[in-house]
Amino acid sequence: MVTILITAFAILAILGIGLYLWERPAPDNYANILPPQPNARGLFAEEAISTAKQEELDSAVRRQEELIKEARSGGRSALAEAHPTGDADLYDRVLSALVEYSDSDSKLLSLMSYVTQNDLPVNRSLAETVIAFWQRTPDRSGTAKALHFAALSDDANIYRGAVECALQLWREAKLADISATELRALFDGEFWVLSSRSRSSGAGFVLKRSLDGARRELEAAAGAKK
Repeated sequence: MVTILITAFAILAILGIGLYLWERPAPDNYANILPPQPNARGLFAEEAISTAKQEELDSAVRRQEELIKEARSGGRSALAEAHPTGDADLYDRVLSALVEYSDSDSKLLSLMSYVTQNDLPVNRSLAETVIAFWQRTPDRSGTAKALHFAALSDDANIYRGAVECALQLWREAKLADISATELRALFDGEFWVLSSRSRSSGAGFVLKRSLDGARRELEAAAGAKK
């Protein structure tokens, strides 16, 4: 009898423990077992940011094309807008379009004046066009401008070409209004308009050799006239 009571008591105890464990709430960290619900708002926010950036990029590209189109029609304000962007390629394209538009002496002189008055950079296209314009009707003023724009291009090869062209014109007596001493002073003065990077480059080394030869020739010519 006692054995039956003990057995019954043990069974009841086991059943009680089982019911307790069954009804016990899940631990707090149980929820962490499942992956977090996706943040739908965050996904849409990232998509919105990406769309906004793409729209901004598209708008910038459209504006660049508009500036080039304005320049092809002679709109010089496009150059002033392109320069502050710091986009060298855009500025070069806009200036080249303006050079292409400047197909007459008056238009080219106006562009040259605009660039110098606003202290804007000179690219290869403008420098070479100015040099070609000067070669057609070389004179004292044109020589100074051609050498200056060649130096402003900050291209040692372009400047060397302008120096050699001026020297050849002087030899042919096509620069009769410029003395040998004045021409040498022009060569030396504009040389320092080039940046130190251009002056110290390989092309700058070749330029220095050309200038040395020009100085000797001009000094000899100046001495012979004394």
